[in-house]
Amino acid sequence: MVKLLSILWNSFRMALQELKVNKLRTFLSLFGITIGIFCIIGVLATVDSLERKVQTDLKSLGSNTIYIDKWNYGGGQDYPWWKYVKRPAMKYDEMKIIKAKCDLAAYAAFFTSTRVNLNYTDNVINNTPMYGVSNEFNSIQSIEVGAGRYLNESDFSRGSTVGVIGSILAEDLFGNADRAVGKEVAFGGRRLYIVGVIKKQGQSFVGGFDYDHCIIVPYRYFAGVFNPDNSNPYIMVQGKPKIASAALAEELIGVMRQLRKLSPTQEDNFSCNDVAQFSEQINGFFGQVSAGGWAIAGLSLIVGAFGVANIMFVTVRERTSQIGLKKAIGAKRSTILTEFLLESAFLCIIGGLVGLALVWLLSVALSAALPFPIFIAPNIIGLALSICIVLGILAGIIPASIAAKMDPVVAIRTK
Repeated sequence: MVKLLSILWNSFRMALQELKVNKLRTFLSLFGITIGIFCIIGVLATVDSLERKVQTDLKSLGSNTIYIDKWNYGGGQDYPWWKYVKRPAMKYDEMKIIKAKCDLAAYAAFFTSTRVNLNYTDNVINNTPMYGVSNEFNSIQSIEVGAGRYLNESDFSRGSTVGVIGSILAEDLFGNADRAVGKEVAFGGRRLYIVGVIKKQGQSFVGGFDYDHCIIVPYRYFAGVFNPDNSNPYIMVQGKPKIASAALAEELIGVMRQLRKLSPTQEDNFSCNDVAQFSEQINGFFGQVSAGGWAIAGLSLIVGAFGVANIMFVTVRERTSQIGLKKAIGAKRSTILTEFLLESAFLCIIGGLVGLALVWLLSVALSAALPFPIFIAPNIIGLALSICIVLGILAGIIPASIAAKMDPVVAIRTK
């Protein structure tokens, strides 16, 4: 153990000496390693952080949840919108039948939306999203209220003129979100009383619900003001625990076809959109982006490895007499080999640490500019150091082997 620590310390000291004595040469040789690690870790950290943000946004749409809509959410170049636009809109009564007949469903909610010009005294906020929802919407979405309360069962059953407002919308209207509860707002000559303020959610990358800027009202109230058929209605169904979303979707298709009295030869006039499928597609997309980052950074790492190998060849030549002296006093081949391999690895680690420092600076800058933080996960840092060690060993194996095989007499005489 003491011998191993001695070899490690000597190798580390030699690597620092090489960096100190030949600053420019070592810097230029390690630059490829630095750029390669910067590219790989920068791409992986950014992609990982973005993927976490998108996956979190997808989870906010409801875990294990199927969206029954006349529109298919798949998209694509050949998207047949002309077929979907002719489909009948979802009905509130269909949601109630689904809830009664679907054995795999835990919750079902009806959702409609429109935009209104909301005002308080002389302050007007145009194009405010208004969501009309049924009573189990909060069970699927888990909306957190920061002040006041959420809509209760009485509000839903009576269609009360009350609403829950987003935090940023509350700040824009009242100057302070805490002042919103109990206030009366108006739109189109109608009035609403604010009973709660939703906690700040942040910007979503996958569309969905804009809780920071919206106002949520009971569906019965919404339907008394607007025509639900023209207000983007759909039904949200969340499966029971441990129920696969594919099984839930299959049961819902059967219930909907029976409910709409479709014959076996007729195609569906609705779509069951599975949130889990979007998550799988996103994983595949980010995997391709990461692969592209590896391809770009791989070139820099190869160049960097050749640079480190060049340093080690020069170092072996410069220390030939020292190597001969060490072997003459009893140093084994394995000891010489290990020392040079560790020195090569330490040089790569130094280049990698510089690359990590640059990535950290980039993450700080991007976190301030982007709507989500860039996070360098510990496993990514471990990956960077592992790459440096492997590259160091590969770059130093030939020079180290040459040093280990030297004849001590010939080596001592070499100037």
